[in-house]
Amino acid sequence: MSRSLKFVYAILSLAVASCGVADDKTSGELTVAEILTSEDFETGHFSYGELATAEQIAGWDIDIRPDGLGLPPGGATAEDGEMLYEEKCASCHGSFGEGVGRYPVLAGGEGSLTEARPEKTVGSFWPYASTLWDYIHRAMPFTEPESLSDTEVYAITAYVLYLNDLVEYDFELTQDNLAEIEMPNKDGFFLDDRPDVVAVRCMENCKEPGSVEITSEPQIDEAEPVVEVDVAAEIAAPGKEIYERACALCHASGVGEAPIPGDAKAWAERIAGGRDMLINSAISGKGIMPPKGGQLQLSDEEVISAVDFIISLSAD
Repeated sequence: MSRSLKFVYAILSLAVASCGVADDKTSGELTVAEILTSEDFETGHFSYGELATAEQIAGWDIDIRPDGLGLPPGGATAEDGEMLYEEKCASCHGSFGEGVGRYPVLAGGEGSLTEARPEKTVGSFWPYASTLWDYIHRAMPFTEPESLSDTEVYAITAYVLYLNDLVEYDFELTQDNLAEIEMPNKDGFFLDDRPDVVAVRCMENCKEPGSVEITSEPQIDEAEPVVEVDVAAEIAAPGKEIYERACALCHASGVGEAPIPGDAKAWAERIAGGRDMLINSAISGKGIMPPKGGQLQLSDEEVISAVDFIISLSAD
C-alpha cells in the first residue's frame, strides 16, 4: 500500500473514531497504529511533496542583507553604468533620477524628510545601499525583471549612488565595499514605540468599546491655494498623465517595436483601423503589450483618454 493511500486510511480512521465508533480490531477493521509507522514519514514530510534541491533553493534565495551577505562577486563604476542607466532606466526615472510622470524619483530630497511633503529618494530615505542592488536585481527593468547581469546591476547601482552624491564617478562598487556605503538616513528608522500601535489580546475583563480613546491623530495639511490653469491644457492633462504612467515606458523609447507617439508613419495604419480598434487593443492588450499597459487599476475612461492623447500627437 502506498504511503499516500495509508494516509487517507488514517484520516478515515480518525474520522470514524471521532464519531464514537468503537476502535477495535473486529471485522477486519484497521486502526491508525496499524496503518502508520515511523517509516511511512520522512523527516519533515507528511507523505507528500519532496525536499527542495540546492539548485531550487538558489533560484529563490536571491535577497541581499544589509551587511552585504548574498552579494555575488563582481563590481563596476558609475561611469560604467551611465549609458546603461540611460538605456534601461531613464524612460521612467529620468536622466538625472528626477522621475518621469508618477514613476519614483531616485535622487535629491536631501533634508526634506521633516517637511510636510518629504521627497523620499534613494539618497534621502533609504537606509542601506544593499537594498538598491537587491531591488534592481530582482525587479528592474520594469518590463524585463531579472534580465540584468550581476555586473550590470553593480553598474546601475553605482550610477544611482553617484546621482545622489554618495560615490565618485570613477569609484568601483564591489561585493566587498557596497555594504560599507553609509546612507544619509541610516539611523532614521526605529521601532514604533507608541502605546496605541501594539495590540494586546484581551481575554477577560475587557474594555467596553465605547471607552476606547484615540491617543494620536494624523496631521492634516492646510488646503493649498487654488491656482488658475489653462482650460485647454487641463482637458489634455488626464490623457497625457495616463500615457506617461502606463504607456510611455515602452512607447516613448520604442521598446518591443512599440510605435512612438508623434511618428505619423508608424501610426498611420493603426489610426486608419479606427479609434475603436486602438481603444480595444489598449484596454485588452495586444501582443506583448499587457491590458491597460499593466496598470489594471485604471478605468476604461482613463485608458481611452491616453489613446486620444496618442492620436492627437500621431495623426497626420
